[in-house]
Amino acid sequence: MQSELDMPSYWSSSPYRHLIVSPDRQLIVTDDFLRTYLDRPELALIPESCQAEQALHQRLVDNPKADISEAEIAQMQDADIQVNYGIWLRYRSKLMKAPSLEAFYMSLFEGEGVDVPPLFISQLTQVFIQHILGEDAPPLELRMAELFFRTQAISIQEGGVVMAADAQTIEQSSKADEFGSIVDLLKQGTMASQSVDLDVLHEENATNYWTRDEDFDFAVQLNYSQPTTRSFCTVLQKWINHFLGVDVKIKPLKEVSDPNWVWHVGLDAASTEILNALYNKEPVDESDMARLLCLFRLEFINSTDTRPEFAGRNVYMAIAMNEKNELKLKPQNVLFNLPLAKAS
Repeated sequence: MQSELDMPSYWSSSPYRHLIVSPDRQLIVTDDFLRTYLDRPELALIPESCQAEQALHQRLVDNPKADISEAEIAQMQDADIQVNYGIWLRYRSKLMKAPSLEAFYMSLFEGEGVDVPPLFISQLTQVFIQHILGEDAPPLELRMAELFFRTQAISIQEGGVVMAADAQTIEQSSKADEFGSIVDLLKQGTMASQSVDLDVLHEENATNYWTRDEDFDFAVQLNYSQPTTRSFCTVLQKWINHFLGVDVKIKPLKEVSDPNWVWHVGLDAASTEILNALYNKEPVDESDMARLLCLFRLEFINSTDTRPEFAGRNVYMAIAMNEKNELKLKPQNVLFNLPLAKAS
């Protein structure tokens, strides 16, 4: 297995470096990985932490897999901390039982529903993306990979230009009242051409990403013909291959005009709803259609990877903004909704 220290030179605050890579490229949880959660604001000690909380926290720092009873948690004075520890310990228990982090992730979306905080899922998604893209990932792929684990604020500008920027960055920066063109871009829906190079990542300035990889402050254009959209397709291909072991080719589309449309996958809740309605030939409001941002076509490289009745057929996919003009990708959708051949 690889050392815990092997890691790409981007997103350095990610806990990825504390994981171990198995011979089959799966991620294995370590004690140090579990310790990173104890440093999170939800569990980290503060000056007001009571003695019971301090003692339990130190015990877990010493042994992140230590057995903790409900009675011990109940001894802590802060009710919110008791809840936080209860949630984390249930999460830790499932992590420890899974043979790999990938197996744990896939298990989250099977059965009766997800009972893990969305923040934890987003963090895991970032870890997987970091692992999948490796050390030499192009900057455009990294920026488009952010869509997998960070909500994007969307602006449709004059001429149908679709822009996306990190929603949390915009919120924080606007509160600080010291942000520039990206806030103006997203809130006003306009952008002067001379300001594009300052905050929008594209092929010509892509290397700038390396100095701001954890700032999440680059906007990107999501239109059909853009290199960024093609980079998103590449990341999605690698995501599918890692989890499913299936080779696919994904391309952006202007529209779906296939009379033999038989399968589709929405990559978020909004696009799923719209694609379902279109497929079922139900009326779709013009305002809902306007929320569709990008369409994609997925082809299986090996026909044996799909069900026999779907051999040679395309799978259509989409991303869409919700009613708050946000794109909230659900990358697990594509892992569970492709017409895959049944395992023998």
